[in-house]
Amino acid sequence: MYSITVASDIKKGANLFKTRCAQCHTVEKDGGNKIGPALSGLFGRKTGSVEGYAYTDANKEKGIEWNDQTLSDYLENPKKYIPGTKMAFGGLKKEKDRKDLIA
Repeated sequence: MYSITVASDIKKGANLFKTRCAQCHTVEKDGGNKIGPALSGLFGRKTGSVEGYAYTDANKEKGIEWNDQTLSDYLENPKKYIPGTKMAFGGLKKEKDRKDLIA
């Protein structure tokens, strides 16, 4: 089981989001969609379910619920985890980076 620990660096995670994710995503409650879907309220949500965002069929049909583990697996290699996704991101190969980002 995947777990975020106190060893996760929230500051580093915020910087990773700013440099690797914020161009395409928002995390604010009313941030809205950009090139990618809004990420506010991500945990517990099903893939492909943000209203007003044009997902690929692959994202809509994946049918998983976002949690620490599924998000880490996705962020490691998005195109491998959801073949057919339009997310143009090569992934975060280091588990520590993924844990920091998710924290």
